[in-house]
Amino acid sequence: MFKIVTALMAMMFAGNVFAASAQQPSLLSGLFLPIMLIVVFYFLLIRPQSKRAKEHRELVASLGKGDEVVTNGGILGTIIDVKEQFVVLEIADNMQIKMQRASVGAVLPKGTIKSI
Repeated sequence: MFKIVTALMAMMFAGNVFAASAQQPSLLSGLFLPIMLIVVFYFLLIRPQSKRAKEHRELVASLGKGDEVVTNGGILGTIIDVKEQFVVLEIADNMQIKMQRASVGAVLPKGTIKSI
């Protein structure tokens, strides 16, 4: 048993000596993998998220009186009044709520609420 362990240790040491004498990789090849990971994260995660955020900012900036919208909470309504930070939605006859502009999720085509 002792001979087997010493033989395995000798092979491991010989492998380490051989690896130490091998040529060291260049700095460029060592940085290739991290750079590629950053590029992949940019195109798969960061870029699509910033594109969606830009589209939402444009949607919130273009809100106007009479637009039919759905909020992030799922409430359908027609915009009655637009302020700097808030909009007033009419969700039923003579029932109005005030919401933040950023909580508007999507603008619906005209006549959508009446067809539901």
